[in-house]
Amino acid sequence: METYIARAIREQFISKLHPNKVLVLLGARRTGKTVFLKKFLSENISEPYLFLNGEDMAVQMNLSNRTIENYRFLLGNNRLLVIDEAQKIPEIGLILKLMVDNIDGLKIIATGSSVFDISNKLGEPLTGRKYSVNIFPFAQLEFAGYENIIESRSRLEERLIYGSYPELIHIQGPEGKKDYLRELVNSYLLRDILEFEGVRNSEKMYALLRLIAFQLGKEVSLEELGKQLAISRNTVEKYLDLLSKVFIIYKLSGFSRNLRSEITKTSRWYFIDNGIRNTLINNFNPIALRNDVGELWENYILSERIKFQQYKGEHANNYFWRTYEQKEIDWIEEKDGKLAAYEVKWGTDKIIKAPLAWTKAYPDSSFTVIHPNNYLSWIM
Repeated sequence: METYIARAIREQFISKLHPNKVLVLLGARRTGKTVFLKKFLSENISEPYLFLNGEDMAVQMNLSNRTIENYRFLLGNNRLLVIDEAQKIPEIGLILKLMVDNIDGLKIIATGSSVFDISNKLGEPLTGRKYSVNIFPFAQLEFAGYENIIESRSRLEERLIYGSYPELIHIQGPEGKKDYLRELVNSYLLRDILEFEGVRNSEKMYALLRLIAFQLGKEVSLEELGKQLAISRNTVEKYLDLLSKVFIIYKLSGFSRNLRSEITKTSRWYFIDNGIRNTLINNFNPIALRNDVGELWENYILSERIKFQQYKGEHANNYFWRTYEQKEIDWIEEKDGKLAAYEVKWGTDKIIKAPLAWTKAYPDSSFTVIHPNNYLSWIM
């Protein structure tokens, strides 16, 4: 019997499922949307429901007849409609708008593997009619439900290398994990983007991801990336935006309030999952043989923090901080008018203090160093 790890979005899902609203579950491919959805339905839904697969041509054809009478006939007595891979259905936003506006008491759950696709088709028609929940590769706070702290610490280095995609927990041995990740990157990673109208050059996009992979924790110049790839700055910006919308990478902007020397015009980019990053650069060496362990640790811990914030409903603005004098802090959280600064370090042998320029400019802020001895309390 395969291990099922409970997903942290369950309570959000329950709280956002309302009559005459659409609940949208978004996430990258292979992050467990369908598995979660079926488990959620079996354990939490007692009413009858209609489950449709948006990739099924028959489903697409049946829904294409955009009349209330047709949808009432399809639904029958069901007042819960579930559509997996909803973004595959043409005009899905208009279809769902017609349903929730005209069929009293109807609740709808829709999943989609790409934000740009399902947002373009759902966003405007469903303004004020939908809630969204994001799902990521497993978070440490989800692993904590089936492993103790000692086990979590012992698996840390493995997660720095292979990441946390759900299928990996069922694969034994490093070679199997590598094969899975290579298949994931080669066959699924960019599928949604390449189906998006106007994007044709997958090689440039893979090359862009590899450049980002080698610049974790460093400011990225769009002009320089464009020069290296022989594409325009605008194309680089477009590709980065698409890659963030399909949950592969995310951007961290520079923080500034007071100092003229604070850098705000460049950004840092990180990967949602370490395994994807390491696959792109084809480096699965163990920690002891690597010269990028600091970058791996930073990418892992900041991504875990983002998962924690989203799953726990911690709404904060996230930044990095750096001055032209090369003083910097990895992670700044701005929440309810308060600032919390965090420095991420793999080693624990040095005492690290906040830069003087930061403490002078923001004397009321807190400062914490996150390292392997205390990280669990920050992401769980």
